[in-house]
Amino acid sequence: MEETRRKLVWVESENFQGWACNACAWAFNPLGPPVGQSLSEMMIHYERLRDSEFASHVCAEHPRGSKNLR
Repeated sequence: MEETRRKLVWVESENFQGWACNACAWAFNPLGPPVGQSLSEMMIHYERLRDSEFASHVCAEHPRGSKNLR
């Protein structure tokens, strides 16, 4: 059986709107507002932080429970 590859997906639910993993309950929650001297810098910093946290998370540490985001 082929292993399902996790993906970063946009989620909109009653309690959450943002980026999350499609294979577990991990969701990106930045600690504070975006930083940078321009909107472009803020977007780049936000995307790098999001992508770094997504790449380093371990799905087994974020099992889906009864409070599923999706």
